[in-house]
Amino acid sequence: MGLEITCPWRCQLPRFQVRTWIEPVVASAQVAGSLYDAGLLLVVKSSFGARGSFNHSSTSPSPRGALEDQQQRAISNFYIIYNLVVGLTPLLSAYGLGWLSDRYHRKISICTSLLGFLLSRIGLLLKVLLDWPVEVLYGAAALNGLCGGLSAYWSGVMALGSLGSSEGRRSVRLILIDLILGLAGFCGSMASGHLFNQTAGHSGQGLVLTACSVGCATFALLYSLFVLKVPESMAKPSKKLPSLDTVSGTVGTYRTLDPDQLDKKNTGGHPPSPGKTRPPKNILSLLFVGAILYDLAVVGTVDVMPLFVLREPLSWNQEQVGYGMASGYTIFITSFLGVLVFSRYFRDTTMIIIGMVSFGTGALLLAFVKETYMYYIARATMLFALIPITTIRSAMSKLIKGSSYGKVFVILQLSLALTGVVTSTVYNKIYQLTMDKFVGTCFALSSFLSFVAIIPIGIVAYKQVSGSQCGDRTEK
Repeated sequence: MGLEITCPWRCQLPRFQVRTWIEPVVASAQVAGSLYDAGLLLVVKSSFGARGSFNHSSTSPSPRGALEDQQQRAISNFYIIYNLVVGLTPLLSAYGLGWLSDRYHRKISICTSLLGFLLSRIGLLLKVLLDWPVEVLYGAAALNGLCGGLSAYWSGVMALGSLGSSEGRRSVRLILIDLILGLAGFCGSMASGHLFNQTAGHSGQGLVLTACSVGCATFALLYSLFVLKVPESMAKPSKKLPSLDTVSGTVGTYRTLDPDQLDKKNTGGHPPSPGKTRPPKNILSLLFVGAILYDLAVVGTVDVMPLFVLREPLSWNQEQVGYGMASGYTIFITSFLGVLVFSRYFRDTTMIIIGMVSFGTGALLLAFVKETYMYYIARATMLFALIPITTIRSAMSKLIKGSSYGKVFVILQLSLALTGVVTSTVYNKIYQLTMDKFVGTCFALSSFLSFVAIIPIGIVAYKQVSGSQCGDRTEK
């Protein structure tokens, strides 16, 4: 009797409920990923630097600027091919893994993707340990993609996070997973530069960093295989609401922050509006255009930024590269806080525009960076850069039926994935052509695209305001 009084919640908590938490997998996998990203950049830079110095030592001496430009072009060409492999190979397996997870076991996509993560990290470790050529990393990236890559992994994470939470608490759970992702990436990036320098000598440089990345990836895989359990669904069956609010390939969403439940309560017993049964295709098309344009700007900036910080005028060392990458993860926190505040006062379209202005302004400042402190000012200006894409999904979810979420979001995600592959190639080529004249050309272009993306979103906002005003007049 006393036990029931002091622990009234005991009957509601399964004995091994902690084993259903996906957060340990997300944290360890993201630390491994952030260490790998920093290690990949520094190892490739070191490899091409050694090649360049060897080739020129046997011929005639060249100016330092010429050697640096040659190294930049070599690194850029490497990332063009690497990003193509990373972006295209998951298209062969991600959908199949998602189908198997839905039909047989929820952990299939997570465990298979984590195996691919581990193989790619081992590939980098062997390259450092055995001094293999950097081209081996293309094969490691292909193995990662054939195992599902990020798309299959993150869809599995979101599915497990949704299963163990009720519809009312699901948004909080998913946002916390996003926060764990950002915090883990921040910690891994902060430590990456220091770990890279732990081993002296060219042949062993980066060994500790890559070994730590392999260790974290191994922990994530073993935890998902032997500890993680699939939670029982806590959601009540409903004909109006989907059981899951995530789809294969999407990375986190804040759309459940929007007061959909309040809207449904306020409608009372009225039938659904025609816009819900037949979504306005022009509004959906404008949201698609805005998302693709904004993704062009973001992907281009993210791909060029590592090359930019390695050359003059910044010329960062390993520790500074790690700090710079860590600063990129802070937008997970600031964007999350921004959505929590803005969603109480603004429409979805207004929040999207705020995020686009934030990123566009930061990218414009980045184009004229000459000192390290200016770089961090530009990054701080991008504090709401994560809001637009996630909130565009939120706006779309309000225009379509729950049964259409998967179809619409998969089309959006495939569009963004293919756009990202093309953007990476184009931006790297533009960077190679303009780095001697104006090194910030790519950032200026990204700023322009970010502000252009506001146009279709602004049209959507205008249509919403006009529609609400017409509705008010009709009621009067």
